Amino acid sequence: MSEEWQYQIRFKLDEKRSQMVRSDPGNPVFKPIADILAKHNAVARSQYDAFAEYVSEAEKEGVEHYPLYKWTKATIEDPAKRAKHSTSFAVLVDDAPVYSKATADALEADMRLLADRGVIASLSKHDTNPANNPQVPPQFR
Repeated sequence: MSEEWQYQIRFKLDEKRSQMVRSDPGNPVFKPIADILAKHNAVARSQYDAFAEYVSEAEKEGVEHYPLYKWTKATIEDPAKRAKHSTSFAVLVDDAPVYSKATADALEADMRLLADRGVIASLSKHDTNPANNPQVPPQFR
């Protein structure tokens, strides 16, 4: 029996839209995206903000309990990576960061319309298969 992977939809906004959405999620520029997310009981989460919160929580609770702390901290401190991740958003469905392929496919189909119209800069679907995801570099283990 093969393992069934979970999925996550991610999208990118241009820098201007990203700043507006991150500072004011109710901004009208986000409405077309928010409408699709609401249809799927989903929310968008800034990758940079999620990383920064992880680092902050780890520093408060004890970094030894957070296996990705060193790697995540290095990422948010790197200006190029900070810029990259501040325009990237992960979609959470029912408050979960990953979900079934069927859910991801339906969400991706609706979001594709926004990508085709240029509302979002790019759209991608990621799975939880470790072979398809970056592993923690040795210097951060």
